Amino acid sequence: MAGNRDRFSTATRLRQLGERTAAHVYRSQSRRQVRRSRLTGRAALLVLVLCTLVVALAYPMRQYVSQRSEITEQQRAADEARQRLEELRDEKARWQDPAYVKQQARRHLHFVQPGEIGYTMIDPTAEAEERRRTEHGAADRPWYSNVWDGVDKADRPDAN
Repeated sequence: MAGNRDRFSTATRLRQLGERTAAHVYRSQSRRQVRRSRLTGRAALLVLVLCTLVVALAYPMRQYVSQRSEITEQQRAADEARQRLEELRDEKARWQDPAYVKQQARRHLHFVQPGEIGYTMIDPTAEAEERRRTEHGAADRPWYSNVWDGVDKADRPDAN
């Protein structure tokens, strides 16, 4: 009977209640830990999948952006080429006109019509500039000036 009494005693009941409560709390904590570990595994898997997608798509996206910029550049170059082609066609059409050819011959080659008198004015202050051009290059001068300069230099004994 003493064992029975112990079973119904307050201390025994409190101890059993504490043990049951502790077991319940322990089971509850282990379930939470299991859930946490599942969520952590799922989260890790999700992160792994996302990283894989980013790595897999990074190179094609870089290529796409690079090719788009290259296409834009090629289109710009094609537009410039079309514009230059139009300018050349216009210039070709102008050169088909005899009046334009005469105008350019007068301007660049200093041609004159029969019966006209051509004058070449020399600016006295430009003599120093002419010497500088002779020394540094003759790209801006008319072609016949370069020819005469060559003849003059050939005549000089110190030209060698």
